Amino acid sequence: MKLKEIELRRIHIPLVRPFRTSFSTQTSREVLLVKVTNENGTVGWSECVAMSEPLYSPEYVAGCQDMMKRFLIPALRDKLDLTAEDVPIILKPFLGWQMTKAALETAVLDAQLRDRNVSLATYLGATKSKVACGVSVGIANNLTELAEEVKSYVDAGYRRIKLKIQPGWDIEAVKTIRELYPKIALQVDANQAYSRSDSGRLGKLDQFDLLLIEQPLDEHDILGHALLAKEIKTPVCLDESITSLRSAEDALELKATSVINIKPGRVGGYIESVKIHNLCVGRNIPVWCGGMLETGIGRAANLALAALPGFILPGDTSASSRYFKKDITMPFIMEDGYLNVPTGAGIGVTPDMDYLNEITIDKEVI
Repeated sequence: MKLKEIELRRIHIPLVRPFRTSFSTQTSREVLLVKVTNENGTVGWSECVAMSEPLYSPEYVAGCQDMMKRFLIPALRDKLDLTAEDVPIILKPFLGWQMTKAALETAVLDAQLRDRNVSLATYLGATKSKVACGVSVGIANNLTELAEEVKSYVDAGYRRIKLKIQPGWDIEAVKTIRELYPKIALQVDANQAYSRSDSGRLGKLDQFDLLLIEQPLDEHDILGHALLAKEIKTPVCLDESITSLRSAEDALELKATSVINIKPGRVGGYIESVKIHNLCVGRNIPVWCGGMLETGIGRAANLALAALPGFILPGDTSASSRYFKKDITMPFIMEDGYLNVPTGAGIGVTPDMDYLNEITIDKEVI
């Protein structure tokens, strides 16, 4: 295809409740949306999952927008016959910026698949029509508040609970929820909050029969994760450390992880995500789809990925109502703990333009 126009739109959408991790507290989401239009007039949409500040990763919304304008869009603009498969190859010389690259790749892919009347799920190789829902629970003000929030999700039918933890908010928090729900699938996410010297403390989590502990140490400390995996029984899962197929291969070879969280934005797009999925399937390593508080645009694409056969653990694919009073697309509604995978062409959803215009804080067309 030939790109005719690219629209970069920043929106501000409130969350239904504050979401607190070891590195930030969010009460709303600033989201960079990408809209491409090709020579046929076909439109493709995507969502850049970077946060407003470089706290989860080095990328941040304003920086991503600038990177697109200065370097990435000019590199794509002059390609006469562009395909989504070309995008990661063309953008590879620009170091880093996986979330930014992923947003451009996904928008091009959405338009490409809409032209072909093929769903993203079919293109990626999905084998499921619905995906089990998990929910991520932020750090609460106290244990009573935590229990109340978790109860609301259990009552709603979520099939897996993930608790954010940090030093001082870990053992007692997990114990509280495990005692209330002895049978529920439960896991924890540290977002790099611990160090190698905390292995003894993290080992105390073994008693709670957790699915996994996600990214306990610094993203660059692959050796530390390998050492930790030898000392605790709870499976170690890597998130921030996995930024590409090669990093996944290295982590598995070093036995630094036995489960991988695949976030398409973090690894550079859905094409790279499928490569990591296939690697893990070949090595009998379970994978699951992580979340970045996506709107319906990003959630639709994540559901297509999570429908691949290797995604055997419930991911962060929550219903729209978990995060937003009103989503920018049709709401994703959970039924019996599952979300349906979109079957329409491309990502299978389109935004509500009236609402989108209402919450837009910046827009430019290239």
